[in-house]
Amino acid sequence: MSVLTATHVSQSFGANDLFGGVHVSIPEDGKIGLVGPNGVGKTTLLLILAGLSQPASGQVHVARHVRLGYLSQESSDAFIGRSHTVYDEMLEVFTDLRDMGERLRTLEITMGDQPSEELLEQYSALQEQFELAGGYGYEQRIKRVLTGLGFSETSWQQPLDQLSGGQKTRALLARLLLEEPDLLILDEPTNHLDVEAIEWLEGALRTWPGAVLLVSHDRYFLDRVVNTIWEMNRTGIEVYRGNYTAHLQQRSDRWQQKNKQYEALIERIGKEMDFIRRNMAGQRTQMAQGKLSRLAREVELVHAGGLEALPTLKSKGWLQAQNEVGLAMRPAATVGELQQRIGELRPPVKPLTLQVRMQAAHRSGNIVLRTTDLQVGFPGFPLFVAEDIELRRQECAGLIGPNGVGKTTFLRTILQELPPLSGTVELGASLKVGYFAQTREALRPDNTVLDEFLYHQPMPISEARNFLAQYLFRGDDVFKRVRSLSGGEQARLALALLALEEANFLLLDEPTNHLDIPAQESLQAALELFSGTILLVSHDRYLIDRLATQVWDLRDGRLQVYQGGYQGYLELRDQEERQEKESRVEQTDNGREKAQTGQLSKNEQRLRAERLQALEDEIHDQELQLVELTEALQQATQEQDVDGIRSLGQRYAEAEERLAQLMLVWEAAHE
Repeated sequence: MSVLTATHVSQSFGANDLFGGVHVSIPEDGKIGLVGPNGVGKTTLLLILAGLSQPASGQVHVARHVRLGYLSQESSDAFIGRSHTVYDEMLEVFTDLRDMGERLRTLEITMGDQPSEELLEQYSALQEQFELAGGYGYEQRIKRVLTGLGFSETSWQQPLDQLSGGQKTRALLARLLLEEPDLLILDEPTNHLDVEAIEWLEGALRTWPGAVLLVSHDRYFLDRVVNTIWEMNRTGIEVYRGNYTAHLQQRSDRWQQKNKQYEALIERIGKEMDFIRRNMAGQRTQMAQGKLSRLAREVELVHAGGLEALPTLKSKGWLQAQNEVGLAMRPAATVGELQQRIGELRPPVKPLTLQVRMQAAHRSGNIVLRTTDLQVGFPGFPLFVAEDIELRRQECAGLIGPNGVGKTTFLRTILQELPPLSGTVELGASLKVGYFAQTREALRPDNTVLDEFLYHQPMPISEARNFLAQYLFRGDDVFKRVRSLSGGEQARLALALLALEEANFLLLDEPTNHLDIPAQESLQAALELFSGTILLVSHDRYLIDRLATQVWDLRDGRLQVYQGGYQGYLELRDQEERQEKESRVEQTDNGREKAQTGQLSKNEQRLRAERLQALEDEIHDQELQLVELTEALQQATQEQDVDGIRSLGQRYAEAEERLAQLMLVWEAAHE
């Protein structure tokens, strides 16, 4: 059964058609990923399907009693004027349950004063209803969802109108998950989530009892969550069964199949037209006219709905096929008209995509990067220490970790823009380093795209424009000012400039940020063919999974090296987490055994537990302060605020020393 069906849906703005020909349905347990290039109208389509916008034509039907939940891509204007807390907002989802709980407590008081069989029956029925509706577990559900989406317990009491835009989006997503609508429609739900929160959301959506339709540029997330891909273009949607990776192979197969079908169609049309011309005025005039009519219908269907419309004509007839593609035009009535329409048929053409080519001008030495006893950071403010690193030619290291831990600072240390606090960083022989910066600070905002390109590499304008066309800067696009470019356009320009360098060691800082999925695919293909060495800083797990031969995990002040690809890293990480959990359980069991065999009175045990809890609360607050100082220092570093770095570094050192003292007290208390 379908919870939602769309037929002939199109949208236009003025005289510009955004998209058309959308025919889709969502089954009640469907997990669907909507993909396509930027600007094709994915967000607009979600708004139409969610009932928040009207299409220019077509219809959307939602099954009776189906509840929809929609998450927009940006929610900075949400919760305006609402001063209650994050936790209170989640509680509002369960207003009916809480009212039911209040009625139960009222009945309990009444039965205590005036017990009766009738009240007992009422209480029993209400209690059963309360339990079946989840009344005894909704607070745990709130805690699980907020924690999973990255809200620490201290932020639960934060007023909604004080949240950042990203926090508001996460709060809206949390509320949606708690409401459990029959169809979740999510526009870029992984924006503003760190890797841990994304992994939690993956698990939540995989087991979601209803249907899910989502837009995401995170290909790894799509692989883990969806079982159907809708690929959108200007003329409609192609449906693929399976996850994102499965759809890639199916798409390749379909292109080959379409080309064969087109060639076979043109060959058959040629034979049919030859028969029609020879017999329109002869003894077989009636047969020729019949062929003319049938062929004209086929040609119009191909124009309107592509080669995919022909099977409907054969199986269901002309009227049904005409209705399915929304064809209003009458087929050609004469040989000349038909010949003209046949001449307008075009073979299947793949949409324009980024054509990235990364070529190394010469070969480097076998050892590309080596570090020994390395500590990275700023004077008075160390960020992390690193295991000894050895990166060899043609390897790819994937550097991962939360924001603000020092990944970009590490790249600047390798580039010798910052000295290491201690230890050594050695670059190999015959290296030419190419750096793709996340912030694009090297681009000159007042230059046009063409001027910026020619500044880096003088060449004839015609050659420059041909090169830029490979990065989708066509026509007047080359005269846009750099400052007016979108994030995706700036990323494409930076990639074009990087390709000019012909470096053999690429330092890539979040290269897929702002790129749509077709551009990500093109960049990935270029890096897979690259003959040099790559150090890749990225949250794009799909890219790291495809490229990395080493994974460098940077967190908690330490960079650990994992040999092998991303899947091997995940297995080792899970194994380490299991061992750590088993160790904690063992320590807890030993502590309980000691407490049971000791001579502490109950009152002494209670006081001891209260002191430990207070100490742990203070440690937690100190850890939060360190996180805030890290983010502030990262911002000051990007702004090159030397005084700010010095002041924040001093505060961080003091906070770190205080945390170390608290940990010593905590360990002593446990002993």
